Amino acid sequence: MINKDKPFSFDDYDNENIFKKHDDFQDLSHQYVENPAIYSTPEMDDDEGFVPTSNGSTTTVQNKDSNFVFFYGTSASGKSVILSAILYYLNSFAGVLRPKLGSPNSREAHVLLADFFENIKKGILPNRTTRDQVTRLDFVFDPNNKSKKVPPISLSFLETAGENHNEISRGGKYVDGIEAYLNSDIPLNFIIVTSYDRAHHEDAKIVEFLDYLERKGKNLKNVNVLLVISKWDKSGNLGVDNEQHLENFISERLSMTNNRIDTYNLSKTYFTIGNVQNQAGMEKITLLNLDSAEIIAKWLYHNIVGYDLDYEGTFWEKIKFSLSK
Repeated sequence: MINKDKPFSFDDYDNENIFKKHDDFQDLSHQYVENPAIYSTPEMDDDEGFVPTSNGSTTTVQNKDSNFVFFYGTSASGKSVILSAILYYLNSFAGVLRPKLGSPNSREAHVLLADFFENIKKGILPNRTTRDQVTRLDFVFDPNNKSKKVPPISLSFLETAGENHNEISRGGKYVDGIEAYLNSDIPLNFIIVTSYDRAHHEDAKIVEFLDYLERKGKNLKNVNVLLVISKWDKSGNLGVDNEQHLENFISERLSMTNNRIDTYNLSKTYFTIGNVQNQAGMEKITLLNLDSAEIIAKWLYHNIVGYDLDYEGTFWEKIKFSLSK
């Protein structure tokens, strides 16, 4: 059973009059700092050679003052589409999403947002992420909720190509750019994505990733993890009939993953971007549906802040809000 603070929701959401299209989603590579500090000794008068010791170079994470959201999912699982939908929901209905000043990619994030919202009406699905690159997008989210319990937050979204996730199979590890984030002492939230039509092939891979997090010292009992079944529209529906519908699908197709999720009381939900049709050999969105993007965005905000994004306010705030109407 999914408890009430999980992201599962059956609230009706009218999207008939929302833009019915989507956008190109570009990739940004995060700039990492190298620290090649070389220690050496003065020349010696004798003939004996001396090899200086180097501490090598390390990849570090800049601007740690944020709430990081790491997407896991194999190639074409729908990670970029989910990220795009979350950004659109936050910026169009829940508040204002703006590039974070002073971040390594603030200008690029501004360009990305502008391009995304300019092209969303065209119904174009996001491009796939480039291998061995980490897409990092730094934003400040200002909620339109006026309660002081619902403050602005910094958000840093991290995504990498699905091919990179295969590198941890059988004891392997990620490229340095990805390892830098998983090794850093930063607040991390994990969104694990697998698609409706591929979930039964990816059960073991997801468990490998969860084990990998454990080896990195990420105690799953204390980490925010959300399992998302993407492309739910392939089931013939844009939603689920009831909680048990989703529970049955996950327990049947992802039995090992489901056991981990239930054991550690982690979250699970589904996702669809809406109606998608093949037009001239290209998949395009013909009806944008933000129900599931809303659920994921609200789950993320609640886990970071501790209050719901649509929190109605304290007793005195409710009085103040009622008088101001």
